[in-house]
Amino acid sequence: MLRASVIVFPGSNCDRDVKTAIERITGFAPKMVWHGDASVPSSDVIVLPGGFSYGDYLRCGAMAAHSPIMKDVVAKANAGTPVIGICNGFQILCESGLLPGALMRNASLNFICRDVFLKVENDQTFFTKCYRKGEVIKVPIAHGEGNYFANSETLDRLEGEGRVAFRYSDAAGAVSSETCPNGAQRNIAGIVNETGRVLGMMPHPERLYESALGGTDGRRVFESILLSTLEAAA
Repeated sequence: MLRASVIVFPGSNCDRDVKTAIERITGFAPKMVWHGDASVPSSDVIVLPGGFSYGDYLRCGAMAAHSPIMKDVVAKANAGTPVIGICNGFQILCESGLLPGALMRNASLNFICRDVFLKVENDQTFFTKCYRKGEVIKVPIAHGEGNYFANSETLDRLEGEGRVAFRYSDAAGAVSSETCPNGAQRNIAGIVNETGRVLGMMPHPERLYESALGGTDGRRVFESILLSTLEAAA
């Protein structure tokens, strides 16, 4: 059994997408939790979905990070409950302090919506164990503020601790400025916290989880969640 909770903010537009993906992949329907609630039900994983919470006013994710529900999300994450933030959810994780750094405007200053290649850098986290380190996958992006920024000390720590989960690459796995769609430092597309149980990623795995959508490379994020949950319960 998988007990998943999807947090719904005003402006979320991928909450139903990720709900459907989780239900179809794992067989268990997640609970949809309103941002104004005071607490999250006991969960095996909490999902902060993509979208434009609070219309992206002030800064992307900045207002959502102060929604009533986030106090409990932060507390549960710090106590060990896995949390995944996708696109706007990644921005919220950074704004709430659960992950370091910030997501800035794309270097092109344009909204980008297309498939990109990602190189799997860490296959030992709660969310990536169904991938292989060094594997190249294809997942869509759809964002205007996906340019990951952190100071050099933070970036070196993320690299040294193996906390870069995904990196923008080409189809062969080569990483360069030409393969980065948004200007993100060191081509970072996703990072985890110190325990590997909080993941923020800009690409949308819920948009590419079955062949009818054009590919299945995003599916294994959710399969990893289910596997990790079953392993923890064994």
